[in-house]
Amino acid sequence: MVVRETCLAIWDVLHPAVMAQPQKEDWLQIADIFFQSCNFPNCVGAIDGKHIRVKKPIRSGSQFFNYKKYFSFVLFAVCDANYCFRYIDVGSYGSSSDSAVLGHSAFGQMLNNNELDLPGNTTLPGTTYPAMPFVFVGDEAFALGEHLMRPYSSRGLSIARRVFNYRLTRARRVVECVFGILANKWRFLHSPIHLKLETAISAVKAACVLHNFVRVRDGFNFEDSLSHSLESPNPSGVRGTRHGAAVRDHFTAYFLSPHGALPWQLEAI
Repeated sequence: MVVRETCLAIWDVLHPAVMAQPQKEDWLQIADIFFQSCNFPNCVGAIDGKHIRVKKPIRSGSQFFNYKKYFSFVLFAVCDANYCFRYIDVGSYGSSSDSAVLGHSAFGQMLNNNELDLPGNTTLPGTTYPAMPFVFVGDEAFALGEHLMRPYSSRGLSIARRVFNYRLTRARRVVECVFGILANKWRFLHSPIHLKLETAISAVKAACVLHNFVRVRDGFNFEDSLSHSLESPNPSGVRGTRHGAAVRDHFTAYFLSPHGALPWQLEAI
């Protein structure tokens, strides 16, 4: 009871202070930092989901039993380039895919309904046309969309598409580092959580807002972020939209243009 009440209190107090819903000006600042640190323009967040190991919840059947053959729920997160959580959804079934968790989350519904207060389309640095949307970056488990970029499929890729995948990975790895920092600072995430499901969810939410609280004040040791024991939800095939494909193609062309290319990108692929 003490653990549950303490975690709930930490969440209630810190959530509005260190993980508030970003406004238009906040998204612009996030995009500026992503461009400076990851060389990906118009990027406002990196998204991913990770399994949190738990003991089998009572009367849950196989809903929390994941493809890795253990019981878990999903921590879905949107992170910025300062290695902070901007949005989390905690508690989806371990058997769910990343795309399903995103689709059922409040964030996913706001994204689909254009309710995130994202800035309007703007041209990429050094260009005058076309105006491009602000986007989130994720891995192959997510569906391609106007505001959500994922890599090209890895078979028989042209140099241009391989460059795009490299540039997207540079931005997307931020969320992987955040999960690493989280798990290595809050060590209970390295092993199954032996608490009731509701209390385990509250503990993970408390750890996430404490992560932001500590990150803002103390910084972090980058080496701690390079490995962690959290695994991704089951990747499943998902279809994207034609508009999303057109946006991705524009980014691809920009990354090979004189204004958007990096000197080392061809060697890196």
